[in-house]
Amino acid sequence: MKDEAKDITTQPIEAQAGPDGEAATKTLTSKTPAKKKRVRASKAKAADANAALEARIGYSFADPNQLIQAITHVSALKSGRKRGDSYQRLEFLGDHVLGLVVSDMLYHAFPNADEGELSKRLAELVRKESCADVAKSLGLLDDIKLGSVGPSADARLRKSILGDICEAVIGAIFLDGGHAAADEFVKRNWTERMHKPRRPLRDPKTVLQEWAQGKGLPTPVYREVERTGPHHDPEFRVAVDLPGLAPAEGTGGSKRAAEKVAASVMIEREGVGGGNDG
Repeated sequence: MKDEAKDITTQPIEAQAGPDGEAATKTLTSKTPAKKKRVRASKAKAADANAALEARIGYSFADPNQLIQAITHVSALKSGRKRGDSYQRLEFLGDHVLGLVVSDMLYHAFPNADEGELSKRLAELVRKESCADVAKSLGLLDDIKLGSVGPSADARLRKSILGDICEAVIGAIFLDGGHAAADEFVKRNWTERMHKPRRPLRDPKTVLQEWAQGKGLPTPVYREVERTGPHHDPEFRVAVDLPGLAPAEGTGGSKRAAEKVAASVMIEREGVGGGNDG
């Protein structure tokens, strides 16, 4: 009896656990490799996305974090991170780098242009809408990192900050590769635009007003028709009126921008000349 009891009490604990215990052990040990596999796959996917983005931009970053910051909106920042970790500081830098490079391009491309014409051309090339056009051509719209803002706000927000993101990318390239790298990027994406302006160099409101005065009409009147969107990202719809003419409407992220669009619509509709004067 003593020997039998001894045999029973010295059974290994693992054996008493039975098949269920063994299965549980296997389950526990298999979790870590699976999690590591998912992490590796996620990192590989992010690296591939970054490589594809760099290929579209035409610049390979020594520090990929510069590019990630350039496309990150404040809403996507994790708790505890500062607003400076978003694209905003890089946008500030890129705005000034863009202005410097384009000014140099204009100075050499138009040797007979005076300061006034150069200033008009510069304003056209560095405006947010022009930067947004460049960003669209590079396919940056879907690369912007946003937080949970809702489907409708998501699309609107992406479009409203697209020009800012483009400037932030320029700032990131400048920090990562210096002036030469930023200069190459800007020239590659702005040279054709410099020689072929996409809109009149003169303010369309000025053009419309001068045309109206020449016809003996009063000064065009602009009125807000509608304002939509959240307080931080509004969209205005504005109409311009002239006696004897149907109103023309335009939309924009500010009243001034919407007024310019409305004036441009009326100019095009009425066949007003002088819109391309330089």
